Amino acid sequence: MTTFTVSTSSEEVVRSTRPEVWAALTDTDLIARFTPYLRRIDADGDRWTWHLVRIPLLGSMVSPSFTEVMTFDEPSRIDFAHDPARSDEQAGVGGRYLLEEIVGGTHLSIELTISVELPFPRLARPVVETAMRAVVGTMGDRFAHNFVRHLERGQGS
Repeated sequence: MTTFTVSTSSEEVVRSTRPEVWAALTDTDLIARFTPYLRRIDADGDRWTWHLVRIPLLGSMVSPSFTEVMTFDEPSRIDFAHDPARSDEQAGVGGRYLLEEIVGGTHLSIELTISVELPFPRLARPVVETAMRAVVGTMGDRFAHNFVRHLERGQGS
């Protein structure tokens, strides 16, 4: 097994209040509904276990689940890191959501680093990580679109 890692970041000005953005980012059902390949999130206090569907990657199928330790600094910051007690998991994500109140809405920035152990040789790193970036990019783009659309339609939509 080889560990492969990709990072991504994005920022968006959302025309919603910071409490509305916070509420959506801490609603595990909404996040699962908005994110492609994400089946569900099981929240147990500050431990969130993310369960992905089977994702095709270079002729192989991966179906990772990983547990994140969530740190909430309401209403401005959510940090998360892979649970060090879960050495049995082959994937993990670290990162943060930053929410800054601005005139007319909320500036939201997201940073993620995704690591996964896969049955490919290290020599395959450029190809595997390029494929991972494509999957992560699709997930991020669709999440952002769904998230913003939800907020712009109002919390009850």
